[in-house]
Amino acid sequence: MFAQNISKEDINLLPLGKFEGEIVIIDQLSQIAAAFEAINQHTFVGFDTETKPVFVRGESNKVSLLQIAIPGQVFLVRIHLTGLTKEIIDFFENDEIKKLGVGLRDDLIFLQRITPFEPAGFIELNQLVNSLDIEANGLRKLAAIILGFRISKNAQVSNWEAPVLHEKQLVYAATDAWVCLEMFNKIRTLDLVKF
Repeated sequence: MFAQNISKEDINLLPLGKFEGEIVIIDQLSQIAAAFEAINQHTFVGFDTETKPVFVRGESNKVSLLQIAIPGQVFLVRIHLTGLTKEIIDFFENDEIKKLGVGLRDDLIFLQRITPFEPAGFIELNQLVNSLDIEANGLRKLAAIILGFRISKNAQVSNWEAPVLHEKQLVYAATDAWVCLEMFNKIRTLDLVKF
């Protein structure tokens, strides 16, 4: 069904794919309740985080941005401005909402450094694809194998705490969460995993 692996050269030959739906930026506490009311209506959501890069060895920043994808929309929660509110923590601890991502272990470690919580409902797509004999372990490679397009990583190392995020950052961040949901939906549609 899917290739087991794909080379960087082959990925670069694929067409570029990106999220083209609605991007909702949440940077004020007053926006949180309505955003999570919408998010909590869904059983499966794409999930990712971004952190402002550090170029000094041994130092790190706190998570800046939380990306949550639902069909047709991605919410970008600027948690360096809002903090981790009760609605966000409740979402993290809700086992009924399956949060799909790649590299979730590190995301969760860094989020728990901000506010401790008990993670529930997080599904690591790397583990899911192991049962399909896919050897990929990065988001870009998985997207190429499962969805047949490449995603840009141009904005990965950028300032996620800038006063205003530029368009390239918004699309990059939204795409990373959306791709997780799209990959899961494709695998589920093909009846390759049971949920």
